[in-house]
Amino acid sequence: MRIKDHPILSFAEGKKVEFTFEGKILTGKEGEPIAAALHDAGIRVLRHSPRHNRPRGFFCAIGNCSSCLMVVDGKPNVKVCVTPLQEGMRVQYQKGKGDINAAN
Repeated sequence: MRIKDHPILSFAEGKKVEFTFEGKILTGKEGEPIAAALHDAGIRVLRHSPRHNRPRGFFCAIGNCSSCLMVVDGKPNVKVCVTPLQEGMRVQYQKGKGDINAAN
């Protein structure tokens, strides 16, 4: 599901890195948005809305909305659509609005 050819945009190829999502080892390209690596792995739901528990996925993809908030390396409320993927990252679903004390 990775976009490789586009008539206007070009995509830099980062080296292949491993990260975990909900404890499962996945791979992606270093420097690409975490959400892009998840999308390529077939993960379409990035979170559930706090109020009605509705699934949310890619929406704005530029960091303006809150549809992609996840827990990354223990830190809640990370916008994975604009956060670059790095080797060894631990990515998890975020429940509700996130617990800032959980990162400590």
